[in-house]
This record gives sequence, C-alpha cells and structure tokens, in this order.
Amino acid sequence: MGDIGESSEFGSGVNTRNGFCHEEVRCPKQISPVRGGGSRNTSPLGRVGSRNTSPSRQKVIKTKPRGLDEETAATFAKAVHPDVQMEDNIWAMLPEDLLNEILARVPPFMIFRLRCVCRRWNLILQDSSFLKFHSQAPSHGPCLLTFWKNSQTPQCSVFSLPLKTWYRIPFTFLPQWAFWLVGSSGGLICFSGLDGLTFRTLVCNPLTQTWRALPNMHYNQQRQLIMVVDRKQRSFKVIATSDIYGDKSLPTEVYDSRLNSWFLHQIMPAVNLCSSKMAYCDSRLYLETLSPLGLMMYKLDTGYWEHIPAKFPRSLLDGYLVAGTQKRLFLVGRIGLYSTLQSMRIWELDHAKVMWVEISRMPPKYFRALLRLSAERFECFGQDNLICFTSWNQGKGLLYDVDKKSWSWIGGCALQSYNSQVCFYEPRFDASIC
Repeated sequence: MGDIGESSEFGSGVNTRNGFCHEEVRCPKQISPVRGGGSRNTSPLGRVGSRNTSPSRQKVIKTKPRGLDEETAATFAKAVHPDVQMEDNIWAMLPEDLLNEILARVPPFMIFRLRCVCRRWNLILQDSSFLKFHSQAPSHGPCLLTFWKNSQTPQCSVFSLPLKTWYRIPFTFLPQWAFWLVGSSGGLICFSGLDGLTFRTLVCNPLTQTWRALPNMHYNQQRQLIMVVDRKQRSFKVIATSDIYGDKSLPTEVYDSRLNSWFLHQIMPAVNLCSSKMAYCDSRLYLETLSPLGLMMYKLDTGYWEHIPAKFPRSLLDGYLVAGTQKRLFLVGRIGLYSTLQSMRIWELDHAKVMWVEISRMPPKYFRALLRLSAERFECFGQDNLICFTSWNQGKGLLYDVDKKSWSWIGGCALQSYNSQVCFYEPRFDASIC
C-alpha cells in the first residue's frame, strides 16, 4: 500500500508517496523524537472484543503516540467515575461522521500517528468526510518550522506554540534537488531550487507527505518567490518578482494552481531594492526600496505595481517587512549609529498618513542576548501578529506577540543548525496541492 498515487513528472501530476504502512507490517516512525519514550496506545475502534480499553480506570496512563515522539510525555487518558462502563463493541459501532468530527478536533500532530495503527485509520485520514470536518474545526495555532540539510538529507522540525513541543517530520519524500525554503501559507510549504541547471519550484504538504512540481515559468531564472493560499477556493498562487541577482527587466509572473499555469504581469518599475525580503497582506505584496525611498506595492487582483512614499525611520540599519492580520504591516529593524546605542524597534504603517509609527521596542536584555555583536545578522518573520527573531549565533528564537506585547524565548536543537531556514507554519491535513 506504499503508493496511493502515481509519481509525478516535473510540471504535471502529483506525487503522493507517503510511506503509509500496511496493517500487517510494523510501521516505521514517521516523526522521530527529540527525546522521550513511552508505551503503545492503540485505538479500540478497529478491534471488537479484543480487550477492555475503557477509560474508566482510576489510574492515569501516560503514553507516547506511535510514530510520534515528543520532548514531554503526554497524558491521553483521564480518570472518570468508576461506575461508568464503556464496552468495546459500543466503541466499534461509533458512527463514521461522529468519529470524523472527534478526530477533526484532535491536534494534527496527534492525528499523524494514527496512520500507522491500521489500514482503517490510514484511510480515515484521507477520507473526504474527515477532511470536511477538519477544515471546519478551529486551527491548531501557529507553529515554527525549521528546515535544513544534514549530509544532503532534508531535515524538518516543527515547534507547536500551543503545545510548546518540538516534533520532527520526515522529509525524505521530496525529490533530490538542491532546493531551499521559500515560505509557508495555509498548511502548504513552497520550495525552489535547482534540478541540475534548471530552476524549479515545488509545493508540498508535510502532513500528507505529498508534493507537486510546478511547470516552468516563462522566464525561468532564479526569482524572488512568495506563496499565497486561498482556503475558500482550495487553491494557491505563487508570485515571482525580480531576479535574485537584481535584474529588474523581468516581468512579474503569477502561478495559479487552478489553471496549473504561470501568467505574465506588469514589469516592476526600475527601483533600487533595499532587500529581497517581501511581505504579503490584504492581497498586496510589499518590498522596501531605497530609490525612490519607500515601498513598492503589488496588487494581486489587478497585477500592477505602485510606489508608496513611506519614509523609513532615521538611523535604520536593517529592516524587515512583516505582515500582520488584516491590513497591518510592520517594519522591524535595528536603529542607531554605534553598537552601544543600538536597539531593535517595531513600527506599523499608518496607511492614511503614509508613515511608520513606532509601536514597540525590544527590551535591552533580549537585544543583548540575541545580538551580542553589532555586526551579527538576524532573521525576522511573522504571522498573525506574531514576530519571530532568530540569530546565527543562537540556538533559540525570540518571539514577540504584538497583541499581548509580550516577549518569550523558544529553545530547541532544531534552531542550532547554522544553515537552518525558519518560517511560520500552520499544520493542516486539508491543505491540497491540487
């Protein structure tokens, strides 16, 4: 049952080689541990009368999910009143729609392990009824995804902010390209890279272990890319702006998954880009420019570029654009001419006045811990009014909640790799690559 679909050729088809295991065969671990151990915990739904798995036992049982390891042991059973009797044959007759509705409310990383319990569980997670309930259930919440290569083998770890736990997801299902992380949106992850001398782009869903190679662009060069997912339309778009080497003559190209094709749009006006970092919010793409000073804004619905004369704060050394919820656009960067006077600040764009308004400053103790030397580089990215900072010399990240105005550290071995790439990620089984 290894392949549930045909392998795709570049530019067409979908690869769904996900390593699901047979019911009779021992399942390999799909998510490997950061550390931890535990005992087996199987579901009674597929087995009738085999043993009494009633949760009415007084003792709380600590288990580790099959195929899923985590730093801390999780408790999956709670003591209930001893008079309550729950028979196996009753659980086995649970209606499918009720079962799917229950599963849809289980954290995705916990559901991931059910693939290896038996064939029935494997099929349930691919069932359209389950995916419908899953799409209507509340989101698991934001996660941090780190991607790196260890001896040319792709590695991926995800930190769940709601569960405060690291999980490792296998990425061996991807092709052997020299690719790098573009970003994530709506449960999908976009990569671009070189297949030999050919520049290619692929989109994948780590939970379903499926991927899809996009067709070649009209001007197939290494480009600045950003992906946008439309959950209502069950589709996604990839926007390609300028060449990564600074060629401004290339037209903007937009890939539409519903039509499986790239479309040519307006060429970005000749500007001097401040950096290659982009931010997408409210159907608009923003880039920083030095000449003319301000922002370049691309409207996805019209396909045209527009310059916004929003002057940057004084003494800004390096800045990152970060997209927030709704129409909120943030600017994050260091300010100050001398290392002893530097600080990290956050501004928000006032669209009416076309100016940056300071909304927060990083406390000095966090700034010193994040950047010990003024010349050290840092990365910054955001999602849903959360802003994360990472630095090359640190094995941890710093998270800022704009709404709560709170700072917190995120530690873990996944952030210690010098070549790791990090982005926010929302785990979803219903995120389709088709």
